[in-house]
Amino acid sequence: MVNFGVGNSRGVLHRLGPNGRFHHARIAPGADLAPFVQHFWTVRWDLEGHPPQLQETLPHPNVYMIFERGYTGIHGIASGKFSRMMEGRGFVFGVKFRCGGFYPFFRKSVSELTDTSIPMRDVFGAEADALEPAIFACADEYEMIDLAAPFLRARLPAPDPEVDRIADIVAGIAEDRSITKVDDLIAHHGLSKRALQRLFNQYVGIGPKWVINRYRLHEAVEQLADGDTVDWAALALDLGYFDQAHFIRDFKKLVGRSPADYARSVRVPSA
Repeated sequence: MVNFGVGNSRGVLHRLGPNGRFHHARIAPGADLAPFVQHFWTVRWDLEGHPPQLQETLPHPNVYMIFERGYTGIHGIASGKFSRMMEGRGFVFGVKFRCGGFYPFFRKSVSELTDTSIPMRDVFGAEADALEPAIFACADEYEMIDLAAPFLRARLPAPDPEVDRIADIVAGIAEDRSITKVDDLIAHHGLSKRALQRLFNQYVGIGPKWVINRYRLHEAVEQLADGDTVDWAALALDLGYFDQAHFIRDFKKLVGRSPADYARSVRVPSA
């Protein structure tokens, strides 16, 4: 899974250091693609003459169409964090689909893509093979979008009202910190637990409990990175955990270190 975050991107575990040159851009799609695509994005880096830099990000509940040498393809949700050692010079260009927005192209349960990737031709046909070298030949992200947007536009599926529905549910989870369990979604949206689970598996690719947990852990990472003194028990309860121990367990499982260790690591400048 290739999923970069730079600058103030949500879910970034380590900010890039001062050495080297980096460029990150997100560009909104046109109105016709907006029901399916959240944004186009690119990351460029030039670390020639500088040490490699580790980039780690927490997963988001989105499918990506990625162009990078050796990694080009359709990438489903990664259930764990993504780690990548950036070195030399390179770039990634991608299409981030809205939550649920890839299903109308795929027409199969998006859960089939979780923790895996497939060639673009498996979804878009053999013509997708010619898109990769064309993207690599572009001078900047705007030229890349001028190729990728018409490619998708020519293959737009029929409107699917469930995409807006699922996107609204996921956006609510991300924005409303009071949503800490699946029962909260049931109360908000009037769906049974089984219907909600089926909808998420088919359109998002992973269950609603996972999405809630990941966004609450995103909140924890942001708070810890702010550098303020943390009341761990209060933070755990605020994020919907039964107790501090469960919060620490989930955080360590995803991030790879305890909340206290992570907080210390982001407050001490890299050597």
